[in-house]
Amino acid sequence: MGLPSVGRLIRYCMKRFSFLSLAVLLGAPFLLAQTQTATNDTVVEEIIARINNSIVTRADLRKAREQLLTEAHQQPDATTAEQQAKEHEKDLLRDLIDQQLLLQKASDLGITADTDLVKRLNELRQQMHADSMEEMEKAAQAQGISFEDFKQNLKNNLLTQKVIGQEVGGHITVSNQEIQQYYNQHKAEMDRPEEVRLSEILISTQTTGVKTEKGETALPEAPTPDGVAQAQAKADQVYDLLKKGGNFDDLAKKYSNGPTAALGGDLEYFKRGTLSKAYESKVFDLQPGQYTEPIRTNQGFVILKVTEHQAAGVPPLKEVETQVQEQIYMVKMQPALRDYLTKLREEAYIDIKPGYIDTGASPNETKPIYTTATTAGSDKVKKKKKLGLF
Repeated sequence: MGLPSVGRLIRYCMKRFSFLSLAVLLGAPFLLAQTQTATNDTVVEEIIARINNSIVTRADLRKAREQLLTEAHQQPDATTAEQQAKEHEKDLLRDLIDQQLLLQKASDLGITADTDLVKRLNELRQQMHADSMEEMEKAAQAQGISFEDFKQNLKNNLLTQKVIGQEVGGHITVSNQEIQQYYNQHKAEMDRPEEVRLSEILISTQTTGVKTEKGETALPEAPTPDGVAQAQAKADQVYDLLKKGGNFDDLAKKYSNGPTAALGGDLEYFKRGTLSKAYESKVFDLQPGQYTEPIRTNQGFVILKVTEHQAAGVPPLKEVETQVQEQIYMVKMQPALRDYLTKLREEAYIDIKPGYIDTGASPNETKPIYTTATTAGSDKVKKKKKLGLF
């Protein structure tokens, strides 16, 4: 049983490679590797690796290490994450070489990502609630991020996804027998509490700010009676549109004042016992696709839709078959991808500066041969395309 080659890879790729997230754009320093091609006319730091016509510099490696540690600090269990990050440091040069090999393969195969880049940037813009790309660019610049570098790295990540999907993922299959066997062996891990996945349409009672003594705009401490009446009327209007067959996601994007409006109001999962009694008594009696009447809250009026309702216990195989299939697929992906990258290494010309180690190196790699004239250069990249060698 085959799987879609690219869609199943997104989660895997985001863990395997350095994919820019919204969190990076909004707050974290721009730390993704800025690998250079051998034809770049820019002064950069010491070259530590050559991969065909591309190079990796010591600055690239430093930035990759900084990013790894920054991501570790942002994890809930920072201590464990930092330890894992330190263990992974030895593979950072390998990862940078992997990315260059995949980008070069994308070029060889004629794979492009321009359309995908536009789509992904627009998704990020919506998540940021930015009205335009210009506004998102200003937000990036305010954080000291080069928006052009951001887009280039995002494009590189999309290209590597496509290559992996086409050249590796497309050749991986998962049989029905494997799915059944995995399900039987992991039932205990699949036992789960009852939970619902919710979406919301929030009509706020505090949509208009007031001026403070300092001339600043702030929300009033309590909504006015007129504000409450207007919000309730609007919530009732949206509820009527839903009853007439309106699409919940579309109405959320159009009318909701909630933070997830751009995502169709999606609020993720809630276990029984984690919601307030006012909410729980209403939503846990609903089936997927059903929604509540407008509920009065401190923020205004909210309409909640149950998009998924999972019963307690071990789910039947039919219900989790896709997840099981994906899990087996990912287990197979790791060695298959490593084999593919080893093959790319053996087909490439790779040279590593003494003192640095590519932990993914193959003993069958071919190193480039330099003439006496070229080896007279320095170990720095100069202007006017005079590239230094080791």
